[in-house]
Amino acid sequence: MMLAGCASASADQGTGKDDLAELRLGYFANVTHAPALVGVSEGLFQDALGDVEVKTEVFNAGPAAIEALSAGAIDATYIGPNPAINTFIQSGGQSANIIAGATSGGAALVVSDEIKTASDLKGATLATPQLGNTQDVALRSWLADEGFETSVSGGGDVNITPTENAQTLTLFQDGEVDGAWVPEPWVSRLVVDAGAKVLIDEKDLWKDGAFPTTVLLVRKDFAKEHPEAVEELLEGHIASVQWLDDNAAEAPAVINGALEDATGKGLSDEVLARALQNVTFTVDPHAETFEKLVSNGLAAGTQKKGAIDGLFDLRALNAQLKDAGQEPVSAAGLGED
Repeated sequence: MMLAGCASASADQGTGKDDLAELRLGYFANVTHAPALVGVSEGLFQDALGDVEVKTEVFNAGPAAIEALSAGAIDATYIGPNPAINTFIQSGGQSANIIAGATSGGAALVVSDEIKTASDLKGATLATPQLGNTQDVALRSWLADEGFETSVSGGGDVNITPTENAQTLTLFQDGEVDGAWVPEPWVSRLVVDAGAKVLIDEKDLWKDGAFPTTVLLVRKDFAKEHPEAVEELLEGHIASVQWLDDNAAEAPAVINGALEDATGKGLSDEVLARALQNVTFTVDPHAETFEKLVSNGLAAGTQKKGAIDGLFDLRALNAQLKDAGQEPVSAAGLGED
């Protein structure tokens, strides 16, 4: 899927990958990161990158991945949109670019049975994966719309406690938290394994139910120095999304095996089946939603003011889609497409 049309651009932008020994890729052990899980476990990234070794690092949530990306410890990462927005704004547009979408949907607020409506949340304690991550922002923004005050330091009408997903499950089972806004498979784990119920499915808050849960973000300096490697990473990414689309029957076992490799424990068939029903794998990053995501971050108090013009660079993605006879995706005026 390498494109002759990109060769001259690559030569102008950097040194390609001749001097590159490895590409360091981050992702999370979540169903919403299935394109990464499949790309790694099926060798699709390695096949695309050839002699460049793919090294991976697993994170719990976006801010930790951004910290590693900013420090130069990784070159690219699958991540939620809000941390991607944060690093772009905080760096004045110099840190990273979103080069593709990965997953839409698959996030929800799940609560204990005693909570019937939003009004019952006053005084409750809710968990999110990490302060400032995509689900944390979604929860804080939604609570503000419902008239609740929250604080990034804890307290307020509803207490939000950023907690690792695995610990959230335990705390919910022990009655230490009343619910959580989390991505899949943790939504389904809380429902199936812990008896929680969905109070708000995030898709119901977006037009046509489409919102980005995971995108592919690349460090800007790395992309400039190694454009050919970035193109080949995209080749592997597109192949992973296509594999998920073409292999629905095989996908659960492959995803579960990858989750077990990453965490030491797989999911039950019931949890995995439920989780996969709630996600869509797509290379479209749904750039049209990002201005709203910025507003949500500001309302949540987890984001600085700033512009996101230039956040997307979808040129290499769209070149490969065109070469494959597929429709291009849009940057919605927020970068190159």
